[in-house]
Amino acid sequence: QICALLFASLYILCHFIITHFKKHTDFAAVHDDEDAAVNRIALGLCTFTLAVALGAVLLLPFSIISNEVLLSFPQNYYIKWLNGSLVHGLWNLVFLFSNLSLVFLMPFAYFFTESEGFAGSKKGIMARVYETSVVLLLLTLLVLGMVWVASAIVGNDAASRQSLYDLWEYYLPYLYSCISLFGVLLLLLCTPFGLSTMFTVTGKLLVKPRLLEDLDEQLSCTRLEEAAVSRRIISGKASCWLNLDMELLREQFFAIRSKRRKLELRHRASPWQRNLGYPLAMLVLLALTGISVLIVCFHVLELLLDDAAMPRGMQDASLGQVSFSIFGSFGAALQVILIFYLMVSSVVGFYSSPLFTHLLPERQDTPLTKIIGNCVSLLVLSSALPVFSRTLGITRFDLLGDFGRFNWLGNFYIVFLYNMGFAGLTTLCLVKKVSWAVQAELIRAFGEDR
Repeated sequence: QICALLFASLYILCHFIITHFKKHTDFAAVHDDEDAAVNRIALGLCTFTLAVALGAVLLLPFSIISNEVLLSFPQNYYIKWLNGSLVHGLWNLVFLFSNLSLVFLMPFAYFFTESEGFAGSKKGIMARVYETSVVLLLLTLLVLGMVWVASAIVGNDAASRQSLYDLWEYYLPYLYSCISLFGVLLLLLCTPFGLSTMFTVTGKLLVKPRLLEDLDEQLSCTRLEEAAVSRRIISGKASCWLNLDMELLREQFFAIRSKRRKLELRHRASPWQRNLGYPLAMLVLLALTGISVLIVCFHVLELLLDDAAMPRGMQDASLGQVSFSIFGSFGAALQVILIFYLMVSSVVGFYSSPLFTHLLPERQDTPLTKIIGNCVSLLVLSSALPVFSRTLGITRFDLLGDFGRFNWLGNFYIVFLYNMGFAGLTTLCLVKKVSWAVQAELIRAFGEDR
């Protein structure tokens, strides 16, 4: 019941999030009731997948907080429901639903929206379901065949070359192990880039001090530009001799007007927001990034000296016995903050990279295929977050259930090189970002950009 209540809350939240971005014309029954019904079914599957992704993000923080709560209040009657079996069950459910969404639900949603039914068959939703099921079955056979060939090539024993007899016990965990490895590698590339991009994103959201930004000059220039474009639109309407692209001018006018309104909002910011908010946010980001890099560097040394630092699985969730941080509750709270910070940074880095920037959703104008792509991407990132955090040593909480059964987790060289790669890429991105920022400020100070 508690698991169902938690998932229902996540599902409702994800429904509002997707509704905020979806394109309403795809779900209106004005042109075709069948297409609208198909899109609504696919949207429900996307909402389910996004709820699973959000649950995977909250999985490790919830487990760490539960352990600290049970340590602080071991005999409290009101938290008797919070126990190891509940946490272990949540880990198993998230693992099961992640497999279900990645392997079945999201491919079904995509093929379902693209299907039209077999040629000669009666049109309708069931015809689309039949076509989608056949295509999905063929795709499943293809993927399982590729997994069987890959496992036969990699494995040296005769058991790996057998038929698909051990499908559930061997090949599906092997397939998800490959997907998890891909997600962890994607986090390795996106998170360092996102950590450096967070400074730029925060700088755009907050108002900079007047020493770093002249809002009066920007606002004046924007107002003059808006007035000039407005005069061109009026003169183009009044004269038949001027050949102007009115549609392009209108788009330019609306963009400039939106920019002017944002500048006016920032110009009305209080001195506290201007002089205290921006420096404080930059210091917090710098502190969190520095702590993350230091923890990873310390974990590299631990890997060289102690085998216990290697990530491993834990079948029994024995909570409330010992803290998973040497600093107690403060260290556990810091671990939770760092996990959320790294996840946000990975999402920012993912959408800021040139390969995936086209997936960035737009408010009230995101087509269904792009929503499906975003849900799959976020699920791959979030389902790899517990393994990512434990591999880097951000937390000492061992992986529960099938999350600890991945084959590559016991390989010392993979784990060691992964930690070194994260520390090196993060340092490189930050140094590059700081050097570019200093260069830009020097050019602006000496007036060479004019």
